[in-house]
Amino acid sequence: MSSIDLPQKDSSELRWHTLAAAQAREKVKATSPLSLEEASARLVEYGPNRLPEGRTSGTLARLGRQFRNFLIYVLLAAVAITAALGHWVDAGVIMAVVVIQTMVGFIQEGKAEQALAAISHMLAPMARVIREDGQHKIEAANLVPGDTVLLEPGDRVPADIRLEKCHNLKLEEAILTGESEAVEKSPEVVADDAALGDQAGMAFSGTMVSTGTGRGVVVRTGTATEIGRISGLLARTSSLKTPLLEQMDRFARILSMIVIIAGVAIFVGGLVFSGLPFRELFMAVVGLTVAAIPEGLPAIMTITLAIGVRQMARRHAVVRRMPVIESLGAVSVICSDKTGTLTRNEMMVTTAVQGRQRLEVTGEGYELDGLVCQQNRPVEVSGALAEMARAAALCNDAHLDFRQPQPRIQGDPMEAALKVFAHKAEFDIETGIGDWPRKDEIPFDTQTRFMATLNHDHHGHDVVYVKGAPERILDMCEAELSDKGDSVPLERARWDQAIADLASEGLRVLALARKPVARGSSELVVEDLASGLELLGLVGLLDPPRQEAIRAISDCHAAGIRVKMITGDHALTAGAIARKLGLNNSDRVLTGKELDGLSDEELRKLATDVDVFARTSPEHKLRLVEALQAEHGVVAMTGDGVNDAPALKRADVGIAMGVKGSEAARQASSVVLLDDNFASIVAAVREGRTVYANLKKAIAFILPMNGGESISLITALLLGLALPISALQILWVNMISSIVLAMTLAFEPPEPDVMKNPPRPREASLLQGFLVWRVLFVSLLFLTGIFAAWYWAMHHHGDDATARTLAVNTLVAMEVFYLFAVRYLDTASITLRGVLGTPIVLGTVAAVIGLQLLFTYLPWFQGTFDTRALPLEMLAFAFSAGVTVLVILEIETWVRGRLWPVRADSR
Repeated sequence: MSSIDLPQKDSSELRWHTLAAAQAREKVKATSPLSLEEASARLVEYGPNRLPEGRTSGTLARLGRQFRNFLIYVLLAAVAITAALGHWVDAGVIMAVVVIQTMVGFIQEGKAEQALAAISHMLAPMARVIREDGQHKIEAANLVPGDTVLLEPGDRVPADIRLEKCHNLKLEEAILTGESEAVEKSPEVVADDAALGDQAGMAFSGTMVSTGTGRGVVVRTGTATEIGRISGLLARTSSLKTPLLEQMDRFARILSMIVIIAGVAIFVGGLVFSGLPFRELFMAVVGLTVAAIPEGLPAIMTITLAIGVRQMARRHAVVRRMPVIESLGAVSVICSDKTGTLTRNEMMVTTAVQGRQRLEVTGEGYELDGLVCQQNRPVEVSGALAEMARAAALCNDAHLDFRQPQPRIQGDPMEAALKVFAHKAEFDIETGIGDWPRKDEIPFDTQTRFMATLNHDHHGHDVVYVKGAPERILDMCEAELSDKGDSVPLERARWDQAIADLASEGLRVLALARKPVARGSSELVVEDLASGLELLGLVGLLDPPRQEAIRAISDCHAAGIRVKMITGDHALTAGAIARKLGLNNSDRVLTGKELDGLSDEELRKLATDVDVFARTSPEHKLRLVEALQAEHGVVAMTGDGVNDAPALKRADVGIAMGVKGSEAARQASSVVLLDDNFASIVAAVREGRTVYANLKKAIAFILPMNGGESISLITALLLGLALPISALQILWVNMISSIVLAMTLAFEPPEPDVMKNPPRPREASLLQGFLVWRVLFVSLLFLTGIFAAWYWAMHHHGDDATARTLAVNTLVAMEVFYLFAVRYLDTASITLRGVLGTPIVLGTVAAVIGLQLLFTYLPWFQGTFDTRALPLEMLAFAFSAGVTVLVILEIETWVRGRLWPVRADSR
């Protein structure tokens, strides 16, 4: 085996598209089909033609990583404190939150490994090869450089192949390039700097054969292929932490440090000033710690995010990572793939030129609904236009199946679009094909650049219908059909200009022609069609924009969100689609070749200004996402192809298409749209902004409660007073009343102006501006209410237990009324809408009142929490305190709204 001459491994780095097929064979040292011995030796040298599976962590390691979160540390500290206080039920509740959060992270771990595995499945399982002893069908994993591979319609290309023979070969390369049309292939050499989608002599692993046949030599296998390179890029790409997790982690660290430092300082101060025994003072400081730590906040965050996930599921979107739902609310840039995301990934005739008139064709993709119009008015189909529709339907091998909700096609997408056009031009496809049966045909070939069919109508009329490249068809025509259906001399200059105009709009142009022949003709010969044809007209085809995407982009612009289109398609096509979509700066298109010449700093500047990028590779998409993130933007990336996977993983929010998207894209993403609808992204942004607003409301509700409790304890300790609320009573308020009430805020509907404000900055703090003021102000109100209740009860009854019971009930009453105020931070709360609330709010308030009555009057609770039954006048005092808080906050909102309006970015 050592005598066998093997190609060098570094030969995979060659620019194979610049070499002729014979040169490529020389490079891989396979001037003829390989023998079994040679193939076996190369398989040992190069390894199997498969992608390596990603390394997965052990179960314990994955579980351990879930505890590397400061919020978890805070929760575990709260468990330890509550357990030390003997409150095992509350310790169990907090521990349940830890378990839930840990399990959610544990389940979501390993997304990169799943994405790598998904890409591995893109490789073909079997391949047809020619070896020295003849043709074989082998496992694709056993292919080696130098193997000769045969390609047929429906095959998935098993490796990167330098083509040497092609017959009408077209490959669907959307998973790699994003190009919506099947790409024509030929063995010709192309320029060294040709983009991936322009390398006509290459067939890339994982792409699909649409039509035709081909033969070529394998030049790259496994990780050396284009799809293997993307796999490596995906493995090296890291995900970013969501803004919410960053903020919550930072918030938890700061708050915990403040609590610890304050606890130590108060303990020392208490020893000096309060005169309390050491043990009693220590337990009081522990109670202070419990009061200060908002142990319910992580639970509320989880529940709020879970509700957002459920809402998104109703909108046909699966959220794979819960915190991402909030990140959507901070998105400032959406980078979208074109094919299948902003467009339908369905070719459609959008324009027709017949005679001297230009016609527009309405409709959506392969749907039959639509009309042929001129200046937005339906035209009468007769004469030349009817003949043009007949040619489009008869000179056609595609089949349309409308038995499913979504039309399905068999054959070339452009031919399917021509049949749909014929239907819109009032040609009955089924009956017409039966009335005009085909007698002979000339299949499309890349050399002749046209297709022709010979049809007859059972009435002695035989006609050849031809379609193909417009320049080629014009060369074959001597006449044209006028608007009225008369044959007139061909005006070549006018048609050349019409072709140029359509091409400049990014349309794929085809020409249709006919040639009446003698009755009884039964055979077509290419040479007979070299001249004498009558031009019927031109059609312009395009993968049309989704109508809902156009509306969604408009909504994004209104919300201050930039939408950028990043595609592997041609610049002209990208610009045309961008204009139809209503993107900003659609006249400026930056290509992948231009991106290669930019430094990272230059790219950051241009990425902000330019909204359309064409002929891009996976590396380009990844660089663009990173450049936009460097400008402090929260970036969402949408896509459906394997080529989108690295950028989907890197983006703050990766959004994959679930129907037409690849498995690799779905696994690399954090959100999957089940309806492939770009408009669902706008709904997701709305939901994300609502989630964040509700979290801010929950924080504005919980922190004043913790603040009021903490300040009241600090005041009592430093002044040597009896504690107005005990540690056990604080736990009751925190876990039963406050958290239950705060959870209702997770169900708040979106505010009316939620999509009219600009995105918040990524570095924006959870606590800033107005929210800090509101927390401090309400904390002081709660402090005042707690001590007012304490002193009022002591003055009238002189019993510590009764005074503490009233203080707790007063605190809960103030929280209930504050709940109605915090639901509308910037608008009036005392309105019919505010008072009625939502069914969840009213039901929760009723439940809290019921629990508080049990807390006050049930003997078991009295024995556990050292409470006393309160007379009616004390309950009235607590109710009055709650009303007072609501009225004061209503006045504060009114004054603030006139003197210091709240800016959108400080909410």
